[in-house]
Amino acid sequence: MKYLRIKRKKDITRILKTGKRAHAETVTVIYLASEQTQMAVCVGKKYGKSTQRNRIKRLLREAFRLQTERNLPYSFLLMPRVKEEYAFAAFYRDIGKILKKERLIERQHPNVAEAEQNLSAEKRI
Repeated sequence: MKYLRIKRKKDITRILKTGKRAHAETVTVIYLASEQTQMAVCVGKKYGKSTQRNRIKRLLREAFRLQTERNLPYSFLLMPRVKEEYAFAAFYRDIGKILKKERLIERQHPNVAEAEQNLSAEKRI
């Protein structure tokens, strides 16, 4: 699914102030209604050095992309929780749980079982 990246500080601040929050074990999702699907990832310096922060961002972006199969009229801000290890499978699972719990998506992608099996062997950082 194609989505737009949120890059302006003004847009991120607006989502932080007025958006609805949903929490899971590894990630917090803040979302706000918009015209098309937009997404940003916020990873601060407390998460480690730049290589680790960039890996966390890549994992979150890919997990979000795989969970959202069609256009959702929301702006999303993804913020990971501080952990010792970050795994793609955990991000994928938790983003899916949040999107279903908040009723932003109705069902998971048809190949979820196959994807989760492949992700269970994912290397942790």
